[in-house]
Amino acid sequence: MRHLSTRSRITLGIATAVAAASAFAVNAQAAPGDAPAKKTEAAAPSGMNGPYLYLGWGNPPDAAQFLQETGNTQLTMAFILAQGGCTPAWDGQRPLKGGQDEQTINAVKEAGGDITPSFGGWSGNKLEEACGSAEELAAAYQEVIDAYGLKSIDIDIESTAVESEEVRQRTVDALKIVQGDNADVKIYLTFGTTPAGPNANGEDLIKKGAEAGLDAAWAVMPFDYSDGTTDMVAATKSSVDGLKDVVKGAYGISDEEAYQKVGFSSMNGVTDVEGESVAAADFQQMVDYAKEHKLARVSFWAVNRDRPCEGGGEASASCSGIDQGTWEFSKILAGYQG
Repeated sequence: MRHLSTRSRITLGIATAVAAASAFAVNAQAAPGDAPAKKTEAAAPSGMNGPYLYLGWGNPPDAAQFLQETGNTQLTMAFILAQGGCTPAWDGQRPLKGGQDEQTINAVKEAGGDITPSFGGWSGNKLEEACGSAEELAAAYQEVIDAYGLKSIDIDIESTAVESEEVRQRTVDALKIVQGDNADVKIYLTFGTTPAGPNANGEDLIKKGAEAGLDAAWAVMPFDYSDGTTDMVAATKSSVDGLKDVVKGAYGISDEEAYQKVGFSSMNGVTDVEGESVAAADFQQMVDYAKEHKLARVSFWAVNRDRPCEGGGEASASCSGIDQGTWEFSKILAGYQG
């Protein structure tokens, strides 16, 4: 998984994204005189169906209004990185408290919704690498959990982080500590895949998790294939089937149980690989497949892109590059309740 415009590949780069965040800052509170956002109750387990929202680029929508318009009750917010040493911060720059990120989280909660912070991604200074021990990494995760009273976290482990056996082990060990201290916090690990399922790094990560007794949900990103794959529905199903087989073997559980511990995060519209794209109809088939197997997580990158490009232009940080309705993927995902 090498390309920069995906969920984990921040097109503008971290430095530029931080500047863009200021330009595209989200006013998460309703404007004076506006009707208050409709409150909804999150029916699905925390993190099960939250699409990715990134405040760093792509003209992000008002989060509370987005929930009201789409029927979604969850959002996955990206990305928490290291701000020097082992200190967690949004994009490695913005503090956990007092800024637009907390403002957005508060607005989502006020609207009856739920958020799942995503740690890591492709770019930037990752906590999983910056923290010197599992104990320090667990403390960084705990700081974020405590800051927002979280019910779930997503570890988007990619690039050099997932490629390092030391980092893979540190991440699993840290999450095991977190789980011991937060029995009710759901843990998701998200990573790249081949059309046949996880590569050797992903397989080892799952094996380490099983050996540690980590009760987590494992999600692959079935896009940005480098082998000419164009049938994204078939490739998503085969990727998740392969993931299920690895989890089944590692945990010694049944097919049915393994499907309920896995999931996927797609990419809406044109991806980073020439000739590869996911249409709304494709995503609907993916969600139907998830319903069939009761997958633990379904998501996509990103809300920012879940709208057509003005004048039929090319895909960018703020549009998908395909013929679709505004928030069409999000509305499909809202229908997934496990």
